[in-house]
Amino acid sequence: MSDEEGGGSLYVLTAVLLTPAQFPSVLGDDFPEACALLGVPPAAEGYGLVLGQDEDGARWTVVVDDVSLVAAAIASWDCGMEYDLSPDERTIVVSLAGWPLALAVAAPGIPDPHDPEQGADGTGRVPLAPPSADAWGPVQRRMGADQIAREWADWQEQAAADGGAAAAAHPGLARALREALEYTRKAPPPGRVRSSFAGEDTRTLRVDGPGWSLVARTDGAAFVLLDDEPSQVLPVPGSGERGLPELPQLLAALDGIAVRPF
Repeated sequence: MSDEEGGGSLYVLTAVLLTPAQFPSVLGDDFPEACALLGVPPAAEGYGLVLGQDEDGARWTVVVDDVSLVAAAIASWDCGMEYDLSPDERTIVVSLAGWPLALAVAAPGIPDPHDPEQGADGTGRVPLAPPSADAWGPVQRRMGADQIAREWADWQEQAAADGGAAAAAHPGLARALREALEYTRKAPPPGRVRSSFAGEDTRTLRVDGPGWSLVARTDGAAFVLLDDEPSQVLPVPGSGERGLPELPQLLAALDGIAVRPF
C-alpha cells in the first residue's frame, strides 16, 4: 500500500482492530482513551491499524477507517491464509511514526526496522513505541489481565486452590469491584467492559477502570490487577465476603452491558 505522508510504499507486516469491542490494551482503559493516544476521534465504527515499514525500513502505523477490510485480513491470517492488505488511500485517516506494539517480524530486502525522525509524520510527536517490560503501570496492568485471559486454564486452577480468601480484605480489590458494579448502573465509556467468546455458554470479560483491571469467565473465576500492586494478581472471592459483590451476579450484570465483537 502507499504511505500517505510521502507517497512511498508501505510493506505491511500485521494489523489490529481499534473498535469499542477490540483494541490493543496498551493504548488505554477504554476506546476513547485509545483513540486519543493516536490522535483520532472515537468514531463508533472504529478503525484498523496497519503496521509496516517503508522502503527505508522505518516503522509506520497507518490508521484506516475501512474496518471490515482489516478484519477480513486478520481473519484470513488467523486461518493461515494469505491476504494482500492494501487499503485504499482514501480510507487512510492518519499515518503515525513508530509502532505501538512489539513485532518480531520485519520486511525482507529492506533495512532493519527503526523509527523515522521525530516529526516525520507531521504530528510533531515522538514515534509510537511498545511499552517497557521493566516498569509497572496502567499499560502493564492491562497487559497482565490480557495474559491471564490467554492462560485461563492455569489461572483457574490457582483460583480453585486459593478461593480468594486472602485477597478479600484488600482495599484495592473492594474499590475495583465497587466501581465495576457501578458500571452496571451508569454506563462507562465505550470499551471499558468487553465480552468475547470463550466456549459454549461462556464469555471472557475484560473490565478496566482507573488503576485496576478485571479479567473473568462468566462461568467461573475472576482476577483483579492493580496499579498499586506491581505484578500481583488478586483472586476475587465468589461468595461476596466482607461486603464484596456476589461474583456470579456481578459477572452476569457486566456481561449484559459489555460491548462484543461483531
